[in-house]
Amino acid sequence: MKATEIQALLNATVLVGPLPEEEILTACGSDMMSDVLAFPKDRMVLLTGLTNPHTVRTAELLDVMMIIFVRGKLPSEEVLNMAEDAGIAVVMTEYTLYDACGRLYAAGLPGGTGRRKP
Repeated sequence: MKATEIQALLNATVLVGPLPEEEILTACGSDMMSDVLAFPKDRMVLLTGLTNPHTVRTAELLDVMMIIFVRGKLPSEEVLNMAEDAGIAVVMTEYTLYDACGRLYAAGLPGGTGRRKP
């Protein structure tokens, strides 16, 4: 799935760009970065409501392609600057974590198992 498709599905606002051009293969949704670290996948987006610097550090460590902040959470300038320096796109959506993940899954973006909805 393309980042632009994700942006449209979630009616998301770009906070740090540009959006990645590569195909995104998986998504992970969590507010616990320890869970995210247990879920390393290639070409992944991270959905979270956690807006502190640890989120960007975790995303950078795992080569996350894009961070999606949910529930209308707006990170600080420090966090946005960290993401920009790391080359990680950041968007924000008003959807809850549950709803945002559900929309992406229903549109065909798999989670950790790599399985798509039948």
